[in-house]
Amino acid sequence: MNPLIWLTLTTSLAASTIITMSSNHWLLAWLGLELNTLSILPIIMKPHHPRAAEATTKYFLVQAAAATTILLAGTTTTWQTGSWSITHSGPTATLLITAAIMLKLGAAPTHLWYPQVLQGATMGTALVISTWQKIAPLTLLYMTHNHLDHTAMLAVGITSAMVGGWAGLNQTQTRMIMAFSSIAHVGWLITAMTISPNLTTLTMMMYVLTTMATFLPLTTTATKTIADMGTTWPLSPPTLAMTMVALMSLGGLPPMGGFMPKWLILKELSTAGLMMLSTTLLLATLPSLFFYVRLAYLAM
Repeated sequence: MNPLIWLTLTTSLAASTIITMSSNHWLLAWLGLELNTLSILPIIMKPHHPRAAEATTKYFLVQAAAATTILLAGTTTTWQTGSWSITHSGPTATLLITAAIMLKLGAAPTHLWYPQVLQGATMGTALVISTWQKIAPLTLLYMTHNHLDHTAMLAVGITSAMVGGWAGLNQTQTRMIMAFSSIAHVGWLITAMTISPNLTTLTMMMYVLTTMATFLPLTTTATKTIADMGTTWPLSPPTLAMTMVALMSLGGLPPMGGFMPKWLILKELSTAGLMMLSTTLLLATLPSLFFYVRLAYLAM
């Protein structure tokens, strides 16, 4: 790709997220989300391959549908309240926004596009979709935090955590495993959002760090399947040893960093008296931990 085009795309990708994050106006937020989608489409499509074209099409359709729903919700709010402000939204609009953001984040039960898109993209692009592309929708959730339906949010959170764990057990492709891991983590993020937005920031930061630490070695060693994982040890033992640590951290195994946000979320849930919910969330992480441990074991 021409360096100038590449620079334009990456700049608009960064700028679009910042536009959404700093806007207080529904139209500006929607514009940022649309610009975000448009700037990543050529990046996903860059390897001229039918799989990449399929991933791009799926990504475009899902993101466009979600952004349109957000615009509809914003217009409805303006119609009812006479204000374009993001912080003023009625119950109907909030429900629409929540549904659209869940679709954008790839949270269960609207997650089916996500693993397919990641599998069709390159490792680097998959990393961008898993980390940077989640920031703008999450910011919108932050802004509408006071109006959110907590029951619906907790239900989505727990469903995502369970789906991410169970569906990932069946996968042999590393990108698919990372996709389901991402869905499970989004579940934790959404659960954290209902109890403490500050905790969500911490969880997101830890998630981005550990996901980058896992994706980057997989990119450099070109590890596409679980079987490849077993053959990369002679290539670079230190890299693979670090990948182990990152995988364990993603699984939330103490004393790794990834354990801290999960521990704090469970503490908050227990304090709020949601014992059943926290137990279910905790059990839902066991399948995820199993496939991380399996990856780590094969790498050794």
